[in-house]
Amino acid sequence: MAPGGPAGADGQERERGGLRAALSGLTTRGRSFLAAGVAAGVCAYVLGQSDLLRVGILLAALPLICVAVLHRTRYRVAGSRRLMPSRVSAGSEARVHLRMDNVTRLPTGLLMLQDHVPYVLGPRPRFVLDRVEPGGRREVSYRVRSDLRGRYPLGPLQLRLSDPFGMCELTRSFSAYDTLTVIPRTEPLPPVRLAGESSGYGDGRQRSLALAGEDDVIPRGYRYGDDLRRVHWRSTARYGELMVRREEQPQRAGCTVLLDTRRAGYQGSGPDSPFEWAVSGAASTLMHMLERGFAVRLLTDTGSSVPGDGADGFAGATQDSGEAAALMLDTLAVVDHSDEPGLSRSYDVLRGFSEGLLVAFFGDLDEEQAAVAARMRRRGGAAVAFVLDSGGWSQGAGSGARSEKRLRQLREAGWTALAVEAGAELPELWRLASRQHSESAVAGGSTGFSGGWS
Repeated sequence: MAPGGPAGADGQERERGGLRAALSGLTTRGRSFLAAGVAAGVCAYVLGQSDLLRVGILLAALPLICVAVLHRTRYRVAGSRRLMPSRVSAGSEARVHLRMDNVTRLPTGLLMLQDHVPYVLGPRPRFVLDRVEPGGRREVSYRVRSDLRGRYPLGPLQLRLSDPFGMCELTRSFSAYDTLTVIPRTEPLPPVRLAGESSGYGDGRQRSLALAGEDDVIPRGYRYGDDLRRVHWRSTARYGELMVRREEQPQRAGCTVLLDTRRAGYQGSGPDSPFEWAVSGAASTLMHMLERGFAVRLLTDTGSSVPGDGADGFAGATQDSGEAAALMLDTLAVVDHSDEPGLSRSYDVLRGFSEGLLVAFFGDLDEEQAAVAARMRRRGGAAVAFVLDSGGWSQGAGSGARSEKRLRQLREAGWTALAVEAGAELPELWRLASRQHSESAVAGGSTGFSGGWS
């Protein structure tokens, strides 16, 4: 197509735009040289000094030549970023590896590499790369760390081109982003037991049909370790190999972890705030119960359940434990305060769930919300509540009279309720909850929760 056509006009416009961008990249040194050259030329014209005019032309031409050279530079450089790991707990470090590949047959000049990083992860990393030979590559790395959970974008990667005299700098950006997920801190919890507890799996008769599954008389092939008393001889004769009865489905016992995120329930902010303690406690509990073989789900005061699929929204039966853990930790990494006035939505979800263990992390409870929380504990299931008194937390004091009243209200409804003070350690509270539950079970003549907590 002719240069005067649309394509030629677009190309000329891009060329002019690129030249303007190159001129705007003049450094302080380049602008000073250009200004000095123009001033020398004016003085040479006024004074009639031809030698001064030559000096002025040289001073003004040098930065312009550097601009033209950089503008015509056509480096083809490929950049990539790799996170190790891409998911870290709050307070831990991750390493970011950057790689630059020269995919042309020409060597590059001096390159300055810069990556965009959110300020909470640390200072913005900058690197100077020497000449990269044709087909060569350079690798650099830096560390990032955050005490605040969240999901943080890394990028775009920027290359800053500079001439040898430092007259001009041009910045060219890549478009790729990566995401670093900072999950809440988790603590290993002690393997304590509630009275009458059984493990997450099992064939115990105390487990309800909802947890154990109905009898399935469809035979399956014999596996090493199967009880010979379960051999189905009629099917064995039919198929010509040992067949056994599947009398019970090895389904998991269920555990719901309830996280109260109401904005009105917490005071303060930052890594040491009550809300962050509750989020970390919920994450620790979820990981502990998954390791013990329980099917778990995360429930918030908004009524949302994670993972939300499977039977009653639990993870375990249809989802790998590792995938379920990653999904719930990613959810907790970005969970924030809700504007819910109360706990009624979560109560509606729990109302149809009468079996299993319930572990709740509550913020401040008034009389009305304490009554709603008390009704969440269903018959046949154990319930443990960790109640954070934000007022006492911020003052470094223990729970007040109002908090004790709320705890008593929960205990009367069958909860194992504990107050969480500033600086409290969840593993110690976990042991205390086990002792408190055992004492209440002995006092009340209860056999405890057969689905258990270990």
